[in-house]
Amino acid sequence: MKDGKLTARQLVDFYLARINAYDKKGSALNAVILINPKAREIADELDAKFKASGPVGPLHGVPVLLKDNTNTADMPTTGGSLSLEGYVPPEDATIVKKLKEAGAIIIAKTNLHEFAVWGETISSLGGQTRNPYDLTRTPGGSSGGTGAGLAANFGLVGIGTDTINSIRSPASANSLVGIRPTVGLVSRTGIIPYSFVQDAAGPLARTLTDAVKTLNVLVGYDAGDPATAWNVGHVEEDYTTFLKADGLKGARIGIVETLFGKEPVHQDVNNVTREAIRRIEEAGATTVSIRDPMLDTNKLVSGVSVHLYDLKPDLNSYLSDPKAGAPVKSLEEIIASGKFSPNIGDEIRKSQGLDRSNAEYKDRLFKRAQLRDRVMQIMAENQLDALVYPHQQRLVVPIGARQVERNGILGSATGFPAITVPGGFSPPSESAPIGVPVGVELLGRPWDEATLIRLAYSFEQATKFRRPPESTPPIQ
Repeated sequence: MKDGKLTARQLVDFYLARINAYDKKGSALNAVILINPKAREIADELDAKFKASGPVGPLHGVPVLLKDNTNTADMPTTGGSLSLEGYVPPEDATIVKKLKEAGAIIIAKTNLHEFAVWGETISSLGGQTRNPYDLTRTPGGSSGGTGAGLAANFGLVGIGTDTINSIRSPASANSLVGIRPTVGLVSRTGIIPYSFVQDAAGPLARTLTDAVKTLNVLVGYDAGDPATAWNVGHVEEDYTTFLKADGLKGARIGIVETLFGKEPVHQDVNNVTREAIRRIEEAGATTVSIRDPMLDTNKLVSGVSVHLYDLKPDLNSYLSDPKAGAPVKSLEEIIASGKFSPNIGDEIRKSQGLDRSNAEYKDRLFKRAQLRDRVMQIMAENQLDALVYPHQQRLVVPIGARQVERNGILGSATGFPAITVPGGFSPPSESAPIGVPVGVELLGRPWDEATLIRLAYSFEQATKFRRPPESTPPIQ
């Protein structure tokens, strides 16, 4: 742009052409719910400002794919649900304000698993999104529209939200970087909530550099989200200073053995992850095997996670806000309307019948505190910089199946930061010509995103595993 070789308008036109070629046509990924009708107009305004006084901010002209559970005052925000079809919130989410102030352009709102409730990215409003690496598979979820869209190059960076797996699952399934920050580092104000205890918002991108530059813009205190008060004194001025190619040298990494599957269906993921661990060691890190029965995905989801207890009261707090003017005011009204995907029916009906005042909820919060202490204890006793494991124990599932055995619960139940990076691919198949992506996840101490970025960037630069999908080639 500084050399006059590119304008924001040209960049927007490039991405809109790709969305037009591959979202509803061509490989028909169905990742986009709505294209911003003012994207070109905004780009023209940014070009005029650039010509007059230079870039307006660090993301000047950057086209962003925004998960459609994040408020935009100039476009509908639906959570992927017919129950909120056409709903336009009164103001932007805090992170949307930050993106716009930095010069970014929201080029499109992306599909998600309805209300971010599960992991296959299917919604009553947006339908089923497909994985560009294997069109017979899901793109993970719930931020799968953002994930599939980024993998197919529909935007430069994207925003997802994560209550259990939902930034890192699409990152793993689409050979992307996904950053779930410490709960409280990034504001959730203006995002349709699932669980204020576990919800986090963060960037997805094709490279760690792009994800980290986006993270720089998102972080900080916001009076609308009390959890962000905890980040004061913990926010780095510039996270890109930790993008160090030799960042694994001298590091100590814990390999969480209990998060690997042991059946034949897990073999492809295990092979990829073991090779990734070998490359971590090759880059200069020491690895330590960690076996702890508390670090068990099934136990954490069934006995520690509070998401289903929080869904009703937290979603109701968003819908019932008199300033918001939402067309439905409660989860009960959504259920009564019938305007939701059958895929989430069991979860939302179960949540409607749960109560946070009961002993089970309090027991889960107690177990959550125990888990946080235990993870910190493991890291202290073994002098670890991070824990590493496959994000999911088996390949992302075919369309029509339920997503199972994802390990993101360790980050979401503790609230600790985690980064998923491309770890490689399964062997090629007829439907997956270069294989199905496998993501490797790094988890660290609260507020220590800097260390995770250093380690993840070193791994990315040492391996360069990411490859673009063949289903969405360059437009001739």
